Amino acid sequence: MNLTVTEEAAKWYEEELDVTNKTSLRFYVRYGGVGGLQPGFSLGIKFEEPQEPLVQTEVGNITFFIEEDDEWYFADHSLQVELNEKWDEPDFQYDSE
Repeated sequence: MNLTVTEEAAKWYEEELDVTNKTSLRFYVRYGGVGGLQPGFSLGIKFEEPQEPLVQTEVGNITFFIEEDDEWYFADHSLQVELNEKWDEPDFQYDSE
């Protein structure tokens, strides 16, 4: 599994979440929401330090990561986070490996 966050998406997170110093942001699986990879679940975010990261990438001031215990959600897919320019918000793309 790979995790890619574009510079535009990372900048959006920095601005929206008022990130000014180095920090870590976890993508985690939550119950509910729409547009997720697995029915009935979606991705959430929270500031947290990695404990057992499955994947991580650093872009700008943020280390983005996914913990090993959320691996089931991705079912052999990689995650790419891009900025949707029309809606000015992050867009999650799931690519088969």
